[in-house]
Order: sequence, then C-alpha cells, then structure tokens
Amino acid sequence: MPPTPRAPSTEPTGRDRLPSLTGLRFWAALLVVLYHLSRQVGEVPGIGEAVRYGRSGVTFFFVLSGFVLAWTYDGKRVPAPVFLWRRFARIWPLLAATTVLSVGAWLALGKEVPARAVAATLLLVHAWVPDPVVLRGGNPAAWSLSDEAWFYLVFPLLMALPAVRSARGRRWIAGGVCAAVVLVWLGGALIADGATRAWAQDYLPLTRTAQFLLGVVTGLAVARGWRPPVGPWPAVALVAGWHLALVPWSDAVPDALWYGPYAASQLLATPLFALLVAAAARADLDGRPTGLRGTWPVRLGHWSYAWYLIHEIVIRLWLGHFGGPAGPVGTAAVWCVVLVVSLTLSACAYHWVEHPLERRLRALGPRAAAGPRTAGRC
Repeated sequence: MPPTPRAPSTEPTGRDRLPSLTGLRFWAALLVVLYHLSRQVGEVPGIGEAVRYGRSGVTFFFVLSGFVLAWTYDGKRVPAPVFLWRRFARIWPLLAATTVLSVGAWLALGKEVPARAVAATLLLVHAWVPDPVVLRGGNPAAWSLSDEAWFYLVFPLLMALPAVRSARGRRWIAGGVCAAVVLVWLGGALIADGATRAWAQDYLPLTRTAQFLLGVVTGLAVARGWRPPVGPWPAVALVAGWHLALVPWSDAVPDALWYGPYAASQLLATPLFALLVAAAARADLDGRPTGLRGTWPVRLGHWSYAWYLIHEIVIRLWLGHFGGPAGPVGTAAVWCVVLVVSLTLSACAYHWVEHPLERRLRALGPRAAAGPRTAGRC
C-alpha cells in the first residue's frame, strides 16, 4: 500500500485540506489487513467471505496517490529533483526499517532471504522482476512501493501533458483508463502460466500506472470544480456492493482461472475507487460531514502506511510460532490479536520512525525556490 503524499506545513497540502481522504486510508488499509488474515490465518464466518478480495485496497491507494499528488502539486513551481526527494523521504525510511524487521522475522523462522531480494526491495525495483523470491523476499507487503516509485518518476511528465491539462483531455483519459483496465483483465487469457499472469496483472508497475493516472486526472477535475454524481456514502455502498458481488463469483470460478474474480477484483474496481475519492474530497470542499475527518479517523489514517508494512510480519511470526488456529473462535481470536498488536506497533513506528525521519531527510534535501505558481512543473 503506498502512503498518501504529504508536504511540509510551509506549503499547501491536499491531505490537510481534504482530511476525509486521510480517514479513508485507514479503511483501505484495514481491507488489506483483513484480506491477509482471511487468506493466511483463516476465514471468520460472515467476514472472511466479504474481505476475500480485500487486496483491492492497494488499487484504492494507487488511485488516491495520483489524486493527492495532482491536487497538491497542481500549479506549483517545484522542480522534479525536489519533488522526487520529498517522495523518497516520505516512503523510504519506513520501508528500510520494516524490511530489516521482515528479514529478521524470516531468519527467526529459519528461512534465509537472498541478498538480491533485500537489495531489490531497498532499491524499489522488486515489482519489475517476475521472480517470487525477489518480489516478496524482503518485505512481501512492500511490492506496491516499487510501483509507487515508478509513479513518482513519471508524475512530472504526466502533469506536463496537454491532455492532462484540459477538461476534454481528462475526460478522454478517464474513459481510456476504464477501457484499459478491462482490456488488461481480458488480456489474462493470453498468458497461460498463472504465476506470470499474476505478476503481469497485479504487480507490474506499467499495468498499475492506469490506476495512478485515473487518480491524477480525477484530482485535477475536482480541483477545477467537477462534482461527482454521488456523495461519499453512496460511493462506499458501490465499493461494498462490488466486493460482495465477488463472493458468488468466487464460488463459481476458481481464482486460478484468468476469468476468476482475483484479478478482476483489483483491476475493475479502479473507477469505483476514483469515484469514492472524488466524492469524499468534494464533500470536504463543500463542508459536508463525512464521518471520516474526526480526530481518530485522521490519526488512524496517519498510521495506515506503517500498518500496511507491519501487519503481515506479525501474521507470519504468529503462525510460525503458534501455528494455525483451530475453529472459527480460535481464528477470530487470532484476528483480534494481530489487529491490536500490529496497529499498536504501527502507531509507534509512525511517531518514532516514519514521521521524524521524513522530517530530517526533507531538511537535508534540495528545496524549491520561492516563485510564482506555474502549471506543469513538479
């Protein structure tokens, strides 16, 4: 799960002006956490089925990242090196810390981790490699940061595109993205090997770029006054309905088949998540209540990046030490323990590692010169 970009208090930030998006981060992270619990620990009746495809929360974060970056940097005179350093300071310190923690967990469980896997993770290139050892060896949850690093590299170029800067161009791009995610899903039929298909559809940064791009054009549209056709809670209902519709689909078609719901759950949810992000942002701009911008929703949203990187490590250590639970009651108990322990560790990581190290790195890096706002530079 990539974090929502954050700028220092000396410049306007999309996150500070749109707190409901920070609140949504927690719920998207929770969806991913429950997905891993259902897949690795076991399903809790009544919940496990609904979150079986909660990995789609990563799609939400890719869309959200594009939205907030576009909202934050639109019209700002920020050179690309400054922008990239800010993004590095935002994601890399906690990535490094949790990779060390993850490798330590693997070693404690008696599993060696190849040095190439750790290096690829720290260099943020592991999602480009169709090798499960490299892709998930450092910290399995960190693959999405490799995609996010790619998004950061191309973001200044995307913002300079004439089509992105015009309302008509953004409409064409949005329609093209919706068509592209369907084509990528249908393209799975052309890849016979299941592992290669999963990498190409789920991990490869080029595949995921469409989701980020939809977030970018949606963020610019909202910044220029576009009003989504539904409010935040109807948008939530659409997302929930999509995930519930995946349950009978899963019962009818195995995930291993290309037309199963696994890849579809992530790819086809892209426009729904863009609608949700836009609706929540529009509600904040209009001053309408969302239930997502209170003290605790925002605080939990701040912890969500660390939670995403830490929770799988806690699950792995628990199962390696205690084994799998017996029965639904035992499964529910393990779920509760993992949720509480991993979220507590994430709060500590945010306050003692992520936030302070980001501030120190930003202070050491290049700074944007003060000047007039101009479009197209990042």
